[in-house]
Amino acid sequence: MAQGSAPWLVPSLAAAGAAALAARGSRVRTAAALPVVALAAGMTWFFRDPERGPATGRVLSAADGVVQSLDPQPDGRVRVAVFMNPLNVHVNRAPLAGVVTGVEHRPGGFRPAFDKDSERNERVIWTLETEIGEVTVVQIAGAMVRRIVPYLAAGQKVEQGERIGLIRFGSRVDVYLPTGVAPAVEVGQKVRAGETRLDAD
Repeated sequence: MAQGSAPWLVPSLAAAGAAALAARGSRVRTAAALPVVALAAGMTWFFRDPERGPATGRVLSAADGVVQSLDPQPDGRVRVAVFMNPLNVHVNRAPLAGVVTGVEHRPGGFRPAFDKDSERNERVIWTLETEIGEVTVVQIAGAMVRRIVPYLAAGQKVEQGERIGLIRFGSRVDVYLPTGVAPAVEVGQKVRAGETRLDAD
């Protein structure tokens, strides 16, 4: 299970266990216990953290989800925005190997991650120094999220595809490709963290 999931997962599993025990021998209590057990099952599915095999490519997706937009920036970079729905894995991964030179938390609102107003949402901004230059990864909270959980700190080395943090519930992750690096993905394309290549040759 994902690191940082315990505050949500443990209470839901405890409640499901208690409800299941109380339901024995009673159809009414069994019916009442079903939503609690279903919630615990949903939490377990949401906080899953599967292993991902090594992938090839200079820049890999940091998140599971769908490419929401490809946005050229004034400084020549391209922002690849990936929207994660509640069914996606929400553990995010490093797009490249390098050194974490910055982890900045910015408080903000909780608009739906697909809304343009989500630009003012809570976020964690990662700065990575890599072999192709500085790469920025931004974890953006969604409407239901109240916590982004970073796994690393500034100064630490990170391998490509290594877990960097968790966003609870629906959200978005942006990867800023360095100047001169073109995206290989398209809007609407499904991507997988640590597996899908974002950059073109």
